[in-house]
Amino acid sequence: MKKDTGKTKKLNTPNRLTLLRIALAPVFLVALISGIPHSNLFALLLFVAASVTDFIDGKLARSTNQVTALGKLLDPLADKMLITAAILGFMLSGECHIFTAFVILLREYTVTGVRMIALTDGIVIPANIWGKIKTASQMISVAIVIALNEWLYLGKTLPFDLRVFSNVILALTAVAAVVSGIIYIIEAAKRINFLENK
Repeated sequence: MKKDTGKTKKLNTPNRLTLLRIALAPVFLVALISGIPHSNLFALLLFVAASVTDFIDGKLARSTNQVTALGKLLDPLADKMLITAAILGFMLSGECHIFTAFVILLREYTVTGVRMIALTDGIVIPANIWGKIKTASQMISVAIVIALNEWLYLGKTLPFDLRVFSNVILALTAVAAVVSGIIYIIEAAKRINFLENK
């Protein structure tokens, strides 16, 4: 398999899957807040489909030597869009405290800003293992909350208050987000002089 040198102008399959995930984010949000019958089920199916593309595009890119600078930038962006959509939907239903949302989004904006600074120096900093753990914890938490909402819609009961449960697990993912963000910035600082005059 010929290695992708990044000079081709044609989007490869992994990047197409990433763009598909980006396109699914607003559709997922609409499904999540629509209030139509079984809206949570539809939202869950869209969320799972988008999450699966996240697994496939990365694995495919690495196994076929199609890792590109564009992919390294778009992949975490797609994850951020999907999680942001979920957080906004949960805020409307009271299942995510505004402070939790603020912490999660602040982390994402900060890391994105660091990536932009690195890009001006021609440096592409991919997500580290801690960032991947953060993303996985967020996706699992979001899927669980949506699934439990559908469970309640079906007339079932839970031995706990879903809003409290949702706020707790999302707060824990916010902690993971902060930790991974700090580690990312520390690693970036080893490669970037943030105080250097441009």
